Amino acid sequence: MVPTLEALFSPGTIGTMTVRNRLVMPPMGTNYATWTGEVTDRLVRYYAERARGGVGLITVEFTYVHPSGRPSFYALGIHEDGMIPGLRRLTDAIHAEGAKVSIQIAHGGRRCRSAITGIQPMAPSAVPCLGGEVPRALSTAEIGNVVSWFADGARRAREAGFDAVTIHLANGYLLQSFISPYANHRTDEYGGSLANRMRLPLEVVDAVRREVGKDFPLLVRLCVDEFVDGGFTLEEARKAARMLEEAGVDGIDAAVGIPETLFMIGPPMAIPQGFEASHARAIKEVVGIPVFTVGRINDPLVAERILEEGSADFVCMGRPLLADPELPRKAREGRLGEICPCIACNEGCNQRLYSQLDISCVTNPRVGREAMYPEGPAAELKKVLVVGGGPAGMMAAVTAAARGHRVVLCERGERLGGQLLMGRVPPHKEEIERLRGYLEGQVGRSGVEVRLGAEVSEGLVRELGPDVVVVATGARPVQLRIPTVGNRIISAWDVLAGRELVGGKVVVIGGGEVGCELAELLASQGKEVVILELVPELAANMEPRGRALLLQRLRELGVKVLLKSAVKGVSGSAVEYEQGELRGRIEGVESVVSAVGSAAENGLVEALKGSGVAVYTIGDSVKPRRILEAMREGFELAYAL
Repeated sequence: MVPTLEALFSPGTIGTMTVRNRLVMPPMGTNYATWTGEVTDRLVRYYAERARGGVGLITVEFTYVHPSGRPSFYALGIHEDGMIPGLRRLTDAIHAEGAKVSIQIAHGGRRCRSAITGIQPMAPSAVPCLGGEVPRALSTAEIGNVVSWFADGARRAREAGFDAVTIHLANGYLLQSFISPYANHRTDEYGGSLANRMRLPLEVVDAVRREVGKDFPLLVRLCVDEFVDGGFTLEEARKAARMLEEAGVDGIDAAVGIPETLFMIGPPMAIPQGFEASHARAIKEVVGIPVFTVGRINDPLVAERILEEGSADFVCMGRPLLADPELPRKAREGRLGEICPCIACNEGCNQRLYSQLDISCVTNPRVGREAMYPEGPAAELKKVLVVGGGPAGMMAAVTAAARGHRVVLCERGERLGGQLLMGRVPPHKEEIERLRGYLEGQVGRSGVEVRLGAEVSEGLVRELGPDVVVVATGARPVQLRIPTVGNRIISAWDVLAGRELVGGKVVVIGGGEVGCELAELLASQGKEVVILELVPELAANMEPRGRALLLQRLRELGVKVLLKSAVKGVSGSAVEYEQGELRGRIEGVESVVSAVGSAAENGLVEALKGSGVAVYTIGDSVKPRRILEAMREGFELAYAL
């Protein structure tokens, strides 16, 4: 039976504003603005497409109220009246699609960098973010300027046609840092007690309310738990929420985490879905205004359950709307299986954002490039042979079919998925199976002819007679070349695929992401695991949020790690290694597993040279990388055919 999702798609009221449903797109940075903070056509198109998909309320991303608070080179600004015309163009585009729109006004505070703003970051106290610059403490006179910046920003928001304004009191930015006992060590009237630490946020709320009037909805995004020793707790947050309600706030978006607990901001797939709902419920218990919840909610059924349980009045789904802007419409129509999933990998969104790059999405290569890749048929229709049913091949096949091409997809295995079939096996990687299942479903719905167990040769290509061959044959594991006597080295791929079993004590050679995830899998099965890694860090190229949690779990499972260690040989049940000038020996080893990387599998390209058929290579067949590159290359190539 198709779920009705009645709670999710019922109208809701926030102050004087009525929203068509309870689904909110929360503020997420994009780096789509100009370097002077102005709205671009790209930004307008991006938000308009999400509004068109059926979301009720959009909260436009972090928008700085003063240049000193700009957190990235291409952040959006609301710091001067010259920004209003561009912002008006943005609100007009969103309203034309039926959604309401708020804007998050903010100052980066101690999260800013002088390389971007040109000045030392400012904060309540000289407490730097983890890995950040030491900020300078604001004087009392400067605090008055901050209040004016926010009031002026709110006025501009109303003049630009926004339906509401959201004040940023979360994520370690300036106003939240004043609330935080972890970041605020002041001894004047802005530090110490909760009342003092709330003084600046409440002054801002009061000034904004006076500027925009009583009929204009005023929201806050409030950090309700920092998850650090000596930090702001849920108990204090409940008191702060009551203070904000008394000050005239119309709604509270309950968030968690600061830079020191970054894995709570944009949580990775290891964090359970809807994990913040209990925090929202605790806030909802003490206020009478609407409460929003956010954080790893990528399933409309989870959102519906949160609303039905009364944990929140509105549910924020951010990254899932990057993955599929049509999520609300598909959910309302009962087409849940057609929703392109967010897998909470953070690779296209948060990791790129914090690297000063424009955001993308692993599962939706069109995000932010909607104008570059409009939907519609190709000018010339072709017969396309895609070789390989991994993420690159499936994306290429689906995209080519959507463009009107006649597509045959050949996969030598018995299932579609490629490396996704292995990637879904370690603990906390269930989202990988969601992506694989979605892509397999899209292939089926698109009319692509699928041939499983089909090894593609030059002869088969001649038989099929395609105009284009897309080689997406992926990669193969690198074979270690070290002396072995009385034992053998097996591949991590074979273990993850279930083709090899391992004993009770295992040495994993290679501490990259694959090696670490395999070690976690084996240790969770009760095996004694040692990781030998040549470089000084484990999983060095992994997304930082997921990496932090993975390394924590490895410690908790008792996995032994030897860094800067080179394996020299395997002799029976002993593994010999060198660590600098020291030589070591691990005894009693039952299995040795290699996870030292992979190499491109592209022999078919050479075989097809001179065949007269256009041949293209994508994904790991070019060079082993991540799902992000595989999906993007599959999409871009197929679109260009």
